[in-house]
Amino acid sequence: MSEPTQIVPVILSGGSGARLWPMSRPESPKQLLALTADETMLQLTARRTANDLRYAAPIIVANGAHAGEIEAQLDHIDCRASALILEPLARNTAPAIALAAIAAGGGNAPILVMPSDHVIKNVAALHDAVAAALPLVREGWLATFGISPDAPETGYGWIEGGEEIAPGVQRVARFVEKPPREKAEAMLAAGDHYWNGGIFLFRADAFLDALGTYEPDMLTAAQASMKAARLEENRIYPSRDAFARGPANSIDYAVMERAQRVVVAPVDMGWSDVGSWDALHSLSELDAHGNVHRGNVLTIESRNCLVRSDGPRIAMVGVDDLIVVASGDDILIVPRGSSQDVKKLIEAMKP
Repeated sequence: MSEPTQIVPVILSGGSGARLWPMSRPESPKQLLALTADETMLQLTARRTANDLRYAAPIIVANGAHAGEIEAQLDHIDCRASALILEPLARNTAPAIALAAIAAGGGNAPILVMPSDHVIKNVAALHDAVAAALPLVREGWLATFGISPDAPETGYGWIEGGEEIAPGVQRVARFVEKPPREKAEAMLAAGDHYWNGGIFLFRADAFLDALGTYEPDMLTAAQASMKAARLEENRIYPSRDAFARGPANSIDYAVMERAQRVVVAPVDMGWSDVGSWDALHSLSELDAHGNVHRGNVLTIESRNCLVRSDGPRIAMVGVDDLIVVASGDDILIVPRGSSQDVKKLIEAMKP
């Protein structure tokens, strides 16, 4: 079988972005919002491989409720997906990637898996890392991309790099899930440890083979759901009943932490998963007082605040270190540095 000349981007757009409530909601999650730029996070993700002959048209895996909005956003940037796979229910990343690998033909085409809701400031660095990993990927290795860490983050998974087996590519020694602070500090100091950014490169058949080895029921469910899928132009509606018979799991737990031939390509590309309002504050351009404003807002004698509104005016006088976000009928107020606690609000508001 000849080698495909193009890499197939796979964009995962099924997340809910709950920690960015009240702007991010199930009906309009963060990847469909313009949070970090004038374009939405989905549009920015699609642009990373658009108009680049090294890449084919993307495959997008998403919630069926968002199909129309996704197509409209892609049309706005003159990008058309080769397939829009509409998950019948959420089963985490491993089943979603299996659907995409099958849609890509299930052969030796390399697929580049990217979340739709991350920030990458240095896209050229990502492409360089992809190029470094690609020769090994063509040989059947599974590759992930390790984010150069600048802090002992406890909210991310980490990757320990081992021996360098190609220029800029190391064999993975181990994955470390969300370590305690002391362990994160030790890994940061040791070097050769990276954040797991959730971006992957592998051949479609190599991933499906690994899934069949470690999660055979998941592979069987994905194959059956795609075989019974309903097609509408480039939209693919996998069978709900078949898909539901498979287990839910992340790609990390299902495959990457269990497979034998796994490599990491370290990359410093200005990455963030924009996992909280605090993260968005740190990514944004600040005014002279350390504030971030967007929408109908006014701040006087206030410092180090993030203030956003898509409707009512927010006026703040003489306050510091607050996050205030208004969207629709909801207003969030939380001290800066505590925005991860938004998930407590989401839980408390569940019926």
